[in-house]
Parts: sequence; structure tokens; C-alpha cells
Amino acid sequence: MRKRTRVTHPPEVKVPPDNRPLVAPIYQSVKFTFDDVDETLGLFQGKREGFYYSRISNPTLRQLELLLAELQGRDGCLLMGSGIAAISIPLIALLKSGDHVVYFAEQYQPTRALIGRVLRRFGVTSTMLSIDDLDGLERAMAATPTRLVVFESPTNPVLKIADIERLTAIARRHGALTLLDNTLAGFHNHGQFAVDLFAHSLTKFASGHGDVMGGAIIGSAELIDSMRGDIGILGPTLDPHAAFLLQRGMKTYFVRWDAQCRNAQRVAEHLSRHPQVERVRYPGLPSDPGHALALRQMPDFGTIVTIDVAGGEEAGTRFAEALELFSITASLGSTESLVVPPALQKSKGFTTEQLQWSDIGPGTVRLSIGLEDVNDLIDDLDKALLAANHD
Repeated sequence: MRKRTRVTHPPEVKVPPDNRPLVAPIYQSVKFTFDDVDETLGLFQGKREGFYYSRISNPTLRQLELLLAELQGRDGCLLMGSGIAAISIPLIALLKSGDHVVYFAEQYQPTRALIGRVLRRFGVTSTMLSIDDLDGLERAMAATPTRLVVFESPTNPVLKIADIERLTAIARRHGALTLLDNTLAGFHNHGQFAVDLFAHSLTKFASGHGDVMGGAIIGSAELIDSMRGDIGILGPTLDPHAAFLLQRGMKTYFVRWDAQCRNAQRVAEHLSRHPQVERVRYPGLPSDPGHALALRQMPDFGTIVTIDVAGGEEAGTRFAEALELFSITASLGSTESLVVPPALQKSKGFTTEQLQWSDIGPGTVRLSIGLEDVNDLIDDLDKALLAANHD
């Protein structure tokens, strides 16, 4: 073989079957090959296992899919390039013109925009309700045949807790599928309920370090497989190197989650007694409206604490800007603590009634609690609250 050919066809290194790497390698190859056409066709016909093209499937992605599906208590998973792709792709794959979707005001803003604005252009109708109004859900679904109910629990950013058992029962009674954005609850929560599809932003707790994006759709193998054809055409594939980083992040998932939940509980308890905080939303507090329901549904209460700072938007802004350990930025779940001030989470285009449902006030601030020493976080919060109430 001449040198100009050799650089394109380097020597192959085969790892013996009894000599396995402790950490699975990154399969960075886009393409996989077989020795003959019949074996290749056998893969397409479902007669053998294997891989052909990484837009469709890849060994590195497959390992992460198997892990996440098992954690969520299901047997099917597909990985996407972002969290919002894990919401949008099932909607596109499962809906057609004339279908109806129910969603909720207390929900991630891009999800609301996707359902209420983008899908409407393609003839999909929708109804937006409050997650507190399951009687309204029953009425809406009795009045209009519905294909899909999309919801969150806890909701982002005010941490309302959905009654998942009742909600899924209503949906099933009316022949609708359910899609739960389970990001704020983590991969180990809510698998005991009859949810058809779970969506996760892997950018948050799977990564944990704020340095890689991804999304996951989790459900029964049958339902997941029914979407594979459309997903292969649409092409929202996660990169193998990103999948490797997410798999690495998952090794410390429970360590991080447990520590951040403990910190969040301490922060919520402290802020609930602070005179400059009008309200604390955290389902781990007995005073929280969703506490009893969260106790029944979840073994823990998450890493997000949402507060209403006394003095409204201006005080909330001063508070966020005075924090030293909390960075003003999007997203959540990082090892660092993060803050979203009032001006960055205003609900746009809502009616007066919908604004009431959203429960976002003028001084609402979302805190994502990290892995810092909780006493340092509390000191930082106290100093910032003091600064917030001094013009």
C-alpha cells in the first residue's frame, strides 16, 4: 500500500474480546461498514444488530440511551442535540394537521411558543390551561378530541407540582398521549406513573457542568420506535463526543443531585424566614402549596428555589446583581449556583388570567443551587438581599 493510500486507510487496531476498556470509547465515526451487501441489508431489515450511519444510531449514543431509559423506568430512548429538540421532535413526529394539544401556562416559554405559535402554522390547534385546573383539563378534553397533553412537574420557574396520577388518568380516559418535561425532577423521578413520554434537557443534570448540550426522549420501545423514521429524516442527532461527555457526567449524577437538593432545602428554609423575601417556592417546605403532593410523588424536591423579593422588579434586579456566587445566566443544574432575575423571565403575550396562572410576580427570582458550601451561599444571599433594599 502506497503512503498516499495508507494515510486514508491506517492500520486497524482490534481490542481482544477479553481485554475491554474500562471506559467505553467515543465512536466518532459517522459511518459503519459490513463485509458484504447481505449483512448491510440484514441490518435494514431488522435481522441483525449493528450500526450504519450515526444520524440514525451510534454505539456511544446507544450506551447513554440505555442508561437513561433504565433510570426512568422505560425501555426506549432517543438522544437529541438540545433539550427543546426533545420536546419539538415528539410533537412533530406524533401530530398532524387537525390534531389538538393541551398545554399549560406554568411551562417553559419555548415549549409554549412551539405549541401555541409554530405548530399552529401547520394546522395543529391547542388549548392552554393552568396546571392547577385539572377539572378544566377534563372539560377541555371532553369538548375537543385531543392527541397530546404536554406538561411539566415541577414547573419552570415557579415549581408547581402536577398531580401526575390524576392528569395521566384524564388523558388516557380521553385517548390522549402524555408528554412530561421531567427536567427539573431528574431522571430517577416519576417513572412510576403512566406517562407515555418523558423529555429531559441533558444540558442540565446529565452534564452538570454547563459545558455540553443535549436532550432525551424516553418512553416505551414501541412508542420510541414509531418515531425513529421521522427523527432520522429530521436529523436532530446528538454528537458522539457530546454523548460521551454526558455519559461521563452521569457517573456523578446522584452525588451532585443529592448534594444540591440538600443545599436547596437549606437555602429555602433560610429564605422562608427572611424579612426581605415575600414568598419562597420550594416543594420541600411544608408551607409550599405543592408539598403534600410532592411528598407522595417524589423522594426529593429538586435543586431550584424560586423567591419573590420584596420591592418588586427593581429590588429583584438589585438582588441578582449584588450576588457574588450566583451568576446571572440561563439554564440550571450546574455545579455553580445561578440566578435568573425578574426581567429575564417575564411572560409575554399572556392575558390577565394567564398571568395569574403563571404565578410569576414582579420580584420573582429563580435560583439554581449549586455545590458550593451552603453557608457561603446563605451569606451571599443575605448580603444581596440587604443591598436590594437600599436604593
